[in-house]
Amino acid sequence: MTDLNAAPEPANPTAGTRQVPDRVSLDGVEERWDAAWSAQDLYGFDRTKTRDQVYSIDTPPPTVSGSLHVGHVFSYTHTDVVARYRRMQGAEVFYPMGWDDNGLPTERRVQNYFGVRCDPSLPYDPDFTPPFEGGDNKSSKAGDQLPISRRNFVELCERLTVDDERQFETLWRRLGLSVDWSKTYQTISGDARAVAQQAFLRNLARGEAYQAEAPGLWDVTFQTAVAQAELEARDYPGAYHRVAFHGADGSKVYIETTRPELLPACVALIAHPDDERYQHLFGTTVTSPLFGVEVPVLAHPGAEQDKGAGIAMCCTFGDLTDVQWWRELQLPTRSVIGRNGRLLSETPDWLTTEAGQALYGELAGKTTFSARELVVAGLRESGDLDGEPVKTQRKANFYEKGDKPLEIVTSRQWYIRNGGRDAALRDELLARGAELDFHPEFMAVRYENWVGGLNGDWLISRQRFFGVPFPVWYPLDADGEPDHSRPIVASEDQLPIDPSSDVPAGYTAEQRGVPGGFVADPDIMDTWATSSLTPQIAGGWRSDPDLFERVFPMNLRPQGQDIIRTWLFSTVVRSHQEHGCLPWSDAAISGWILDPDRKKMSKSKGNVVTPMDLLVEHGSDAVRYWAASARLGTDAAFEVGQMKIGRRLAIKVLNASKFALSFGTVELDPALVTVPLDRAMLAGLADVVDRATASLEAYDHTRALELTETFFWTFCDDYLELVKDRAYGDGAGADSARAALGIALDTLLRLFAPVLPFATEEVWSWWREGSVHRAAWPVAEPLRAAAADASPSVVSAAGAALAALRKVKSEAKVSMRTEILAVTLDVPAALRSDVELALDDVRSAGRATGTLELATSDGESVVARDTTLGEPVTRG
Repeated sequence: MTDLNAAPEPANPTAGTRQVPDRVSLDGVEERWDAAWSAQDLYGFDRTKTRDQVYSIDTPPPTVSGSLHVGHVFSYTHTDVVARYRRMQGAEVFYPMGWDDNGLPTERRVQNYFGVRCDPSLPYDPDFTPPFEGGDNKSSKAGDQLPISRRNFVELCERLTVDDERQFETLWRRLGLSVDWSKTYQTISGDARAVAQQAFLRNLARGEAYQAEAPGLWDVTFQTAVAQAELEARDYPGAYHRVAFHGADGSKVYIETTRPELLPACVALIAHPDDERYQHLFGTTVTSPLFGVEVPVLAHPGAEQDKGAGIAMCCTFGDLTDVQWWRELQLPTRSVIGRNGRLLSETPDWLTTEAGQALYGELAGKTTFSARELVVAGLRESGDLDGEPVKTQRKANFYEKGDKPLEIVTSRQWYIRNGGRDAALRDELLARGAELDFHPEFMAVRYENWVGGLNGDWLISRQRFFGVPFPVWYPLDADGEPDHSRPIVASEDQLPIDPSSDVPAGYTAEQRGVPGGFVADPDIMDTWATSSLTPQIAGGWRSDPDLFERVFPMNLRPQGQDIIRTWLFSTVVRSHQEHGCLPWSDAAISGWILDPDRKKMSKSKGNVVTPMDLLVEHGSDAVRYWAASARLGTDAAFEVGQMKIGRRLAIKVLNASKFALSFGTVELDPALVTVPLDRAMLAGLADVVDRATASLEAYDHTRALELTETFFWTFCDDYLELVKDRAYGDGAGADSARAALGIALDTLLRLFAPVLPFATEEVWSWWREGSVHRAAWPVAEPLRAAAADASPSVVSAAGAALAALRKVKSEAKVSMRTEILAVTLDVPAALRSDVELALDDVRSAGRATGTLELATSDGESVVARDTTLGEPVTRG
């Protein structure tokens, strides 16, 4: 390996605005170059460019609810590599940064940070001061949190997110993201709220948005509806109960259920139409135990013959299968579970027997767990429980942020059509997915599977406080009841609005909440209903149509694989509905970061690593190297060792560059390159440029890095060693070496620039004007012209010959500067002509001052024999 520091100190180059430093270092490069780039507005977007000149990126807005983790660094580095490459390819890159600051995560953080909770019934206090600030709050229990008005709560959310965003930007700058920091947005800003509300109003006008009273998934802890995309199926302990229903002839029909507390909500027994055991029951009725309600026995192909008794009770609603049967078989609604997760307090009117009403009176207001115990006790006493419950682990649906199983309750919610109940729309959205270029390609299947498996429209309303409110009011009738069939909608020129404080046209503030007046829609939009519009928000769809024309449809959506079903799909839905096209042409899907136990890193699991310490300890280029070493769509282990390799590479770039620039003014004239070894090196570099460029065009940054790095280490270990003496000499041979070194350095810095932005910019500043990140991406043609007909194999063959000479000295335990007075090199026939072309450089680098003979061998490697060494040189 070359000891570049051992070379004599040459004169500094005269080209460029700076000189090569006496000592090279990565210390402080991040702060220095971030400041310089900001002062130069190096990554600012030039909005005079036309759409065909622009490469636009729909950057993921990170959730502002605490801190970034190393998984963010991983995936955002991938995007930045693309941005830097495209910029060097001549595109004007639109690379904004957003902050996803609405929704439940922010609310929970504000509750814990300030010790408050939202109570919409309370009035606004303009002088409110929170009881706690961050670490001063010792409790996160709701009972210990101070209730405040919705407006006060939202103000605290906005206040905290500003602080978080500042910290996020500091980290992103340290990482070297080439973002245009003048193009930032918030998903809760006035402009974002206006975009989300305008898109919703247009969905509503076209019939794509609608409101319905329907069964939906409900989280009893957070008191909000939950969409299909937010579900997690988890194991949950339960028990099967074998329960008897009674036929008209006194016979018993047994079903097995894990939820006997839903017996009062039973509307039918259902079996498969081909199940011979129940053919005679189809079209008849049976009576439910304890409650005495007569229900039909029906056939449906969704019933599983080999599960339990093969016949199931359908309740409204125990699970999503119940919802499907209820809808397709047009069954009545008999809900008994309320939004609080307890049984409704009023006895349902369909319970008509005295015993049924009395039992329900005991169940009213109970949790589902307590109600289950009472019902099981009643079944045991009546003899309708066959045997004892059998414990099992069942799959239950959970809200992804919750810790209790979801219930299905009937409520009025807003929906957007997404193909879940419309086959024609589903086919259109599948066709959109087929148009989209996924990287890696296999990720397209996840999109197809999600769209094909949808069973309902997109639920977009949430019963929360910090988010985009629906721009809707309802008129109140003479009794003060809202008329949901005649919503009062805002006009687009009024947006953004908050219906809880703004007044609809034609009304006065005094008419709020009184008969004949109006009432605001109390809900906010799901966070994905806003985030699905990031191309429109970042691109200025509503506020800056000139900009929007220059950046939309965008080129790239980079994101994680776990939100294909949410963010990617929902963005496709909104763009298809509003613009009739895809929102972007390509989607780059990152894999996950795995901890040492091969588990996905996530905040919820508590196994994340805070990235700022890593950036400080190893350097940003080193961390970026680790991230870029993983391909899109591939999970990667968190490896500090890989970061150490990245730091070693960045330092080597500095040292190798210092050597290449150590000969005075750098000449980049290809005509000066005349020596076969130099031409061979440039021929190999030309191949790397072609292959690395093709890889980056295919969104394979890892392959491009591998190719460049492999060449670079060979360049350092073999080529620099071989030409060092000649480069320090005089004449055409020295000119050839120096020009080749300069051309190679110029090319390699540009190849490395997207991954190692700080080290490459540092070196570029030693000898070139401007920034490497605004330099043109290298092309192979000038390198091939300089290389003429040389073969890259000359460098590797000469390197093998030098390695053979060095091995002799290593085995003799003498300094590499020890002269070789005589030696014979056995060279494989395939390498002989290549070694001969570089023999003078091999002699010089190997200190072979005496006789050196070549012999053709049948072996596969170069071997030195019959060696005579000169007087050993003292090491050091």
